[in-house]
Amino acid sequence: MREDLLGYIQSELADIRQAGLYKNERVLLSPQQTHLQVAEGEVLNFCANNYLGLANHPELIEAGKKALDRYGFGMASVRFICGTHEIHKQLEDRISRFLGMEDTILYSSCFDANAGLFEALLNEQDAIISDRLNHASIIDGTRLCKAARFRYNHADMGHLETQLQRAAKSRFKLIATDGVFSMDGDVAPLGEICQLAEAYGAWVMVDDSHATGFFGDTGRGSIEYRKVMGRVSIITSTFGKALGGSSGGFTSGAGEVVQLLRQRSRPYLFSNTLSPVVAAVSLKAIEIIERSPDLLQKLRDNTAGFREQMAAAGFSLPPGDHPIIPIMLGDAAVARQMAENLLKEGVYVIGFSFPVVPKGAARIRLQISSAHNKQDIERAVAAFTKVRDTMNLPSR
Repeated sequence: MREDLLGYIQSELADIRQAGLYKNERVLLSPQQTHLQVAEGEVLNFCANNYLGLANHPELIEAGKKALDRYGFGMASVRFICGTHEIHKQLEDRISRFLGMEDTILYSSCFDANAGLFEALLNEQDAIISDRLNHASIIDGTRLCKAARFRYNHADMGHLETQLQRAAKSRFKLIATDGVFSMDGDVAPLGEICQLAEAYGAWVMVDDSHATGFFGDTGRGSIEYRKVMGRVSIITSTFGKALGGSSGGFTSGAGEVVQLLRQRSRPYLFSNTLSPVVAAVSLKAIEIIERSPDLLQKLRDNTAGFREQMAAAGFSLPPGDHPIIPIMLGDAAVARQMAENLLKEGVYVIGFSFPVVPKGAARIRLQISSAHNKQDIERAVAAFTKVRDTMNLPSR
């Protein structure tokens, strides 16, 4: 039986490689930053979630060192058993105030926050209505819950209303959506979602991982960008992207919601709490964001500049103003080969193909940072153009 299982696994791995879907992990020889050292030499990094360039910020490093001296490395258990540090409560309070919510609960990741949300709040009498392109953590979280599950076509408000009508007999209804969808960089139509939720007596939950700290006028995320602050019931997000790029996540909402999660949410109750070092660094990241509007403006300028230059060079990219920018190529092998060729030109990007994106929708996804400068952006555009022409690919 053991050999049969190993044989099956070997066959599956061979199939993944044959399909061009095998994911290699590149070893970095420097801290996470705009210019990276890898085995091939120095490369320009366009594939990190380091939207504000804070992952290697000196103030965050110093905050981490001080926290390590004061609090130690880890908690070695869960908070209701071994206690909680004051830094955890400070971070929860700061996030709540930052997002305009009543209370917040910390998790080891936003994946855990989503995995522990739905089951703790809902049961078989209830319904979850979820966007078809939601993040895997929302999908997995809803699977753990006994509530009826309805999916609506991506950002299709007519279909969402149909599903709300189908769920009309449910006790409670919760609409779940990403705030920003990570493969396309498109923003959920939260105004229309909230309007439908209010009409049908539903709650709205938003995973804002690709927006918290840098999107919207003051970095409050897609909720601020879509002008629905105060209308969204539950927000989940991460510290692993714009807020220092480390780990950890959270859920914010009404005080009673957070209290119930502390009693029932399995990832919170059965896995170690967030390191005090990460909590301290995340606090410092929020402080920097609130006093540095220039960081957000630089990111907006960089995003607009890159989009304009790539479009002028004849590349196909969806419209938008989010720093996630997919360069649409269609063919998985083309996307993989282009990414390899770009690395040789000193530009580090990743190709995405099925099953991460639909078949025939392969792309190279870039993520712009406020740490990029004008020369970085021009160099990336020039490299894309050179590689495309060398590969004899058509322009848009």
